[in-house]
Amino acid sequence: QVQLVESGGGLVHPGGSLRLSCAASGSASSIYAMGWYRRDPGKQRDLVAVIFSSGNTNYVASVKGRFTISRDNAKNTVYLQMNSLKPEDTAVYYCRAYGSGYDYWGQGTQVTVSS
Repeated sequence: QVQLVESGGGLVHPGGSLRLSCAASGSASSIYAMGWYRRDPGKQRDLVAVIFSSGNTNYVASVKGRFTISRDNAKNTVYLQMNSLKPEDTAVYYCRAYGSGYDYWGQGTQVTVSS
């Protein structure tokens, strides 16, 4: 069993920055992929960014150049540095850790971008 604990959400003005963190505990010694997803009210949960154990990354087009995902394998922690935030980035952000035979989600953290 793996537990994911997210932190770093909050309220920020447009153009501001936030950094989300997601720490994995439990049997998390070799997680294949860790990523961030977000969900707007009334919508489905969509991929924002993912990083694999190899270090390869994928981003949704709308955040490329503004968001950076990174991973500390020794700490089983994934980060999402979010810069130049826009009101449309407002959502609940969820951490995900998955691989062959497992798929875990965090509880979500609210990010609100508003003036």
